[in-house]
Amino acid sequence: MRLFLHICCARCAIYPITKLARDFEITGYYFNPNIHPTTEYLARGEALKNYIKSNGLKLIIGEYNPRVYFEAVANSKNDRCEVCYILRLTETAKLSKELGYDYFTATLLSSPYQKHEKIKEIGDKIAKETGINFYYEDFRVGWRDSQKVADELGIYKQKYCGCVFSEYERYEKKVKRFTVSV
Repeated sequence: MRLFLHICCARCAIYPITKLARDFEITGYYFNPNIHPTTEYLARGEALKNYIKSNGLKLIIGEYNPRVYFEAVANSKNDRCEVCYILRLTETAKLSKELGYDYFTATLLSSPYQKHEKIKEIGDKIAKETGINFYYEDFRVGWRDSQKVADELGIYKQKYCGCVFSEYERYEKKVKRFTVSV
């Protein structure tokens, strides 16, 4: 069976790839218009390309156009993660069906920082809409071990989910302290 795997970054891909390779022929898909700035997108992409190459897997790199993400979330700031999941998983499902895969899934299901149940709900909904199977598994069980492996391999470690909003949230308290008048 063939599975099309949306990959957000190399670090989150380690456990799912290891687990899924037992039962599936996997092709990775790097489609992340949410990642900002472009230098961050490239750093994550290069790390992923190197990791995928070392495992002998195929990787398709989708178009990077952050305008697509910004337009999608422009009026959805409070539920931007959900909008982002829909954007990336819809594109993954459409391409996986077009290319003749049996299933699609996402490494987003490996991160304890993502909204796991929402990703599952969206994946199931998109599967019904597109007619391609969404493979669900809670990959979070292997997340800590994946991070250890990634550290040992020297794989690039990002400090936020990728979007400009999460980058701001990393520093929000600092910014507020900075903007207090003196």
